[in-house]
Amino acid sequence: MTTTLSNKARALVERPVIANVATVDSEGRPQLTPVWIDLEGNDLVFNTAKGRAKYANLDKRPFVAVSVVDPDDPYNVVVVRGTVEPTEEGADAHIDSLAKKYLGVETYPMRTPGEVRVKYRVHADNVVMQSGDDA
Repeated sequence: MTTTLSNKARALVERPVIANVATVDSEGRPQLTPVWIDLEGNDLVFNTAKGRAKYANLDKRPFVAVSVVDPDDPYNVVVVRGTVEPTEEGADAHIDSLAKKYLGVETYPMRTPGEVRVKYRVHADNVVMQSGDDA
């Protein structure tokens, strides 16, 4: 079992590919959300706003599974399971950098007045690369 991303997994995540983040809701049911994803060091990072389902779920249970599927090769998949570390510090700049990566714009265009952004760093407990680590 590995807890680090391979070079192939990193290359996939560095592309503007949608990831799916699974959380657990207050009734113990899974909740799945497509998100923009990025890397900081060897950790996956994603972003949300306070008040959303992801935020509420992760506030109570900081456990996630993240799946990233290559749209050009559906067998090139990385799945990360772990816990998240939230921070508001730098979260606005982070969503802007994700907007640049995914939309090619300088600032996140869907921000709402009074919105408080939260950035989550995923501390991996398990990393699986379906197509092989560096195949």
